[in-house]
Amino acid sequence: MMNRVVFHEDHCKGCGLCISVCPKGIIQAAEHMNKKGYQPVEVINQEACTSCTACALICPDTVITVYRPDKTA
Repeated sequence: MMNRVVFHEDHCKGCGLCISVCPKGIIQAAEHMNKKGYQPVEVINQEACTSCTACALICPDTVITVYRPDKTA
């Protein structure tokens, strides 16, 4: 299964806005730092993601890409 949410972590500043709006609570701060010295976020359960796009819409740096599964399959 393809990831439904992809964080381009090298551009993430770790603001946490996406964490606060995720209705499934599946986004958390990563335990590592990115190349810019920020603590990026990560999805802990891709299968639970509903592709609602709330995280991508609130991200001020547009580092989140949300994919929706093909419903014709």
